[in-house]
Amino acid sequence: MKFRRDRRSVPLLNTASVADISFMLLILFLVVTSMDVDKGLSRLLPPPQPTEQLPAVRVSEDMMMHLTITADNHVTVNDQPIRIEQLTEKVVQFVAQPGMAQKHVIQIECDAQAAYDTYFKVQNQIVSAYRQLRDTEARRRFHTTYASCNEEQKSTLQQAFPQRVSEVYAAKEGGER
Repeated sequence: MKFRRDRRSVPLLNTASVADISFMLLILFLVVTSMDVDKGLSRLLPPPQPTEQLPAVRVSEDMMMHLTITADNHVTVNDQPIRIEQLTEKVVQFVAQPGMAQKHVIQIECDAQAAYDTYFKVQNQIVSAYRQLRDTEARRRFHTTYASCNEEQKSTLQQAFPQRVSEVYAAKEGGER
């Protein structure tokens, strides 16, 4: 007597929901992970100057604000220590003095060992001070905020309070930069 063997096939796995699960995991990882945003300074560089050098302009010491960032990330204004949060108010007071808006210079000297974050915060405080000055002037002249002024009005305000910032790079020992 012959025994009949039933041919049985191996059952297949149900893969209908694998795509759904993989998409849900992908979305989960996209939501959970952080995407770092680079910090930077938005500055419009001046156009290239002709090879002819303009004569150096002397600025009186009373028209200049000296900002120094030390290696241990302390900020001083005219050799007086100051917290970074107070810098906006100090710059506004300095630039808003009568006759100072067109002639002032803010000189920044940063130690090479200072953290970039400190330098970045100082630059943001200076930009905030100029924005505050221009906004106050826009309210006085045009009865609106600086942000809602048209391009011609913004240009007028930028001429009234130009950003006059100078950066000093200290030379290393041996005359190298």
